[in-house]
Amino acid sequence: IDNSWATPVFQKPIAHGVDLVLHSASKYLGGHSDTVAGVVAGSAAHIRHINEQTYSSLGGKLSPFEGWLLLRGLRTLPLRLPHHMKSGLILAERLKAHGKVERVNHPAYSNHPGKKTLAGYAGLFSFEVTEDVDIPAFVDALKFFRIGVSWGGHESLVVPAKASLEQTPGLNSMARFGVSPRTIRFNVGLESVEDLWADIAQAFDKARK
Repeated sequence: IDNSWATPVFQKPIAHGVDLVLHSASKYLGGHSDTVAGVVAGSAAHIRHINEQTYSSLGGKLSPFEGWLLLRGLRTLPLRLPHHMKSGLILAERLKAHGKVERVNHPAYSNHPGKKTLAGYAGLFSFEVTEDVDIPAFVDALKFFRIGVSWGGHESLVVPAKASLEQTPGLNSMARFGVSPRTIRFNVGLESVEDLWADIAQAFDKARK
């Protein structure tokens, strides 16, 4: 299972019988958008098999500096994730009540049975805006949210679905995942949540068609 979004802070898949857990360490584990690394965790037998059968052909070694950056991020992970969660939930609730938002896609509002294994939520979620919102104008008007397809770092990011999934047809298409073209994704960072909300509010004002 890919546990990059929940991290070990909010979900421990091995405790639920999962054999191998994967992490894009470039996301929340690193936490600063400056590390390129990956993690696979599992039993000694599974990891030994990977080392013997796959790693020698496909695996790369983490550089000492990348390792240092990752360790730096791990030291603050338990402090960062609750902040991401709190700010993300505040923004999600306010967006739900906003007249220009039709739907908020956040795990807190899901009834999926897998939600039972989560101890919390990260700061990555999406929402769908009404037809009278000019999405490019909305994104361009944001000051605190920078345009970027990554997530999990300390800074807030925004990306419209049409600027990412629409560019990759087939397995990663919007149609396959049922994503509306009116969808915008937020990575909520560590900035003041009130600053972020004020930024969102002024962007909506400037994005009226």
